[in-house]
Amino acid sequence: MSVAEDRIWQPDTTVATVVVREGRLLMVEEYAEGRLVLNQPAGHLEPDEHLFDAAVRETLEESAWTVRLTHFVGAYQWKAETGRQYLRLAFAGEALTHHAERALDEGIVRALWMTPDELRQAAPRHRSPLVWKVAADYLAGRRFPLSAVSRLA
Repeated sequence: MSVAEDRIWQPDTTVATVVVREGRLLMVEEYAEGRLVLNQPAGHLEPDEHLFDAAVRETLEESAWTVRLTHFVGAYQWKAETGRQYLRLAFAGEALTHHAERALDEGIVRALWMTPDELRQAAPRHRSPLVWKVAADYLAGRRFPLSAVSRLA
């Protein structure tokens, strides 16, 4: 790759939030590439947005739940079959308020609460391998303090 190409390329930076309530994981059903798939509330980081704000915003937009972030779960890199590369920063959050009247983002069919077994059994419907990896890491106890994520300037 040339130096010019190297400066232009960048992975898609996304955030995702794992929310567990009464033993169930908050998931969204959404249309992606013509398929109905499952994902954590997740989306792209916007310009000048703090990662924490992006995770809270995406969770609200996709699930109609306001959350409070509690932990950083981890950073995940994945290359899709299309060649696009993703850097997902995953957080854990506590469900605070459900806004039932709120319209969900375009492409989102509904938010639902699934047991870990239900989510694992639905693996063919996961939007990407990141869905189960993030959930499994969280369920295995992988949690870091939010202070593990820093923003300079």
